[in-house]
Amino acid sequence: MLKIRNFKEIPYEELEALNLEAKSDVQNHMADDVLREKYLRYLHDEKQLKAVTVCFSDLEGRFHMLDYDKKYLEQSYDGLTFDGSSIHGFSAQRESDLCLEIDWGSFRWLPSDIFGPGKVMVFGLIRDVNNNPYSGDIRGLLKRYNTELFKNGYESKIAFEVEGFLFKGIDAEQNFQADHGFDYVSDGGYFHTLPNTPLKLFIDHFAEAQRALGFENEKDHPEVAPSQFELNFRCAEALTACDEVQIYKLLARQIASINGMTASFLPKPMMKVNGSGMHANMSISHNGRNLMYNPDGAGHLSEFGWKCVDKILHHARDFCLIANSSVNSYRRLDPNFEAPNAIRVSTNDRTAIIRLPKGNEKTSRFELRSVGPDANPYLLTYTLLHLALDDYPAIDPSERNRENHKLPSNIYDAIADFEQSAAMKQILGTENHAKFAHLKHMVANRSPKDLGNRIKRGEIVFHHEVTNQSLWTDF
Repeated sequence: MLKIRNFKEIPYEELEALNLEAKSDVQNHMADDVLREKYLRYLHDEKQLKAVTVCFSDLEGRFHMLDYDKKYLEQSYDGLTFDGSSIHGFSAQRESDLCLEIDWGSFRWLPSDIFGPGKVMVFGLIRDVNNNPYSGDIRGLLKRYNTELFKNGYESKIAFEVEGFLFKGIDAEQNFQADHGFDYVSDGGYFHTLPNTPLKLFIDHFAEAQRALGFENEKDHPEVAPSQFELNFRCAEALTACDEVQIYKLLARQIASINGMTASFLPKPMMKVNGSGMHANMSISHNGRNLMYNPDGAGHLSEFGWKCVDKILHHARDFCLIANSSVNSYRRLDPNFEAPNAIRVSTNDRTAIIRLPKGNEKTSRFELRSVGPDANPYLLTYTLLHLALDDYPAIDPSERNRENHKLPSNIYDAIADFEQSAAMKQILGTENHAKFAHLKHMVANRSPKDLGNRIKRGEIVFHHEVTNQSLWTDF
């Protein structure tokens, strides 16, 4: 039979090698213009590619993708535009045109069984019509801040631990009804889910694709709650780590959909079981030396490390809305289900928002445990780095384990704390600070104020990652 389509399909082993090389180029700080020439040459020479998927995230962290014909992108990569007024939190209609600049260092080869043959992916940096960096592009802000840090000898490494649920049916979130809820695909849990159950087969496929995309896998397993999963991967430089969170969630959703299921990153989609978190492990080095480590310090943490922790604890309520940015997030922050809401630091207390894992000269770090899986990773990381490295107030060391110092218990209090925070306004800028608060007011107003003991439809279908725009518009 005549094969009329002949688009590129790459074996997983080869994909992994290509993507690890691409990742290494960035970790070794290869110049942007060198990367551009490298990948433009590849696009020109590779005749079996048909499209380049260009990705970006909005202020809330919602992931957006556009496919450009490969030949068109080769010729027009410096003139790509889109309608910013269609994106929540971006420009108004009267100033809607925005531009996409290719961030060539984010170039990735894609598994054809998940994304289709003949496609590669790259992230975009957003610019306004005057070709200036767009203020609402938080990924762009983080990239520029990282570049400045590197010029001064600093580098941040982050490892995210992202949990999620797997439910029966396609588009289970969009079709959510409060009187029925979600259906688990597996009733097994931590360490004892059978190898050929739908959950374990999903995790296996997910891990294979993740490895092929250069994530450098560490371990994967079902989590404590039924139908819950977590796949761990190696720490990376801050921008790469945030990109991998977005790809991780995209992979999970696409693989689940292919198999007639829904991967959900709602923080608390089911009552009476553990919710899902996104623990953020962070270290900061200077000229190659991990600044967090001191073998003689309390918890083996250095004076610098403790200063970072103390500043984050001081501002914990200020940035809680960034770490827990949905109505549903505040169901999760319940210490009865291993979710931290106590503003303190510990080596083993799971109710503390910061944990100090056992570490050494290479691995010493702090772990922020209070983050929901629906947080914007770029916004969170940008905020944490500024708090850690800039001159912001810190708590007194005597208050590191103060009793009854808690995170907000609902999104309304979290919005109020965020709005009155001078630190958040300074870090994000006045415009982004106001826009983010406005977006959170909008979703709060579309959801029940009293959460009660049942998941409500509003907190699901109006969630910023549940892409049901017709429902949103018709409210």
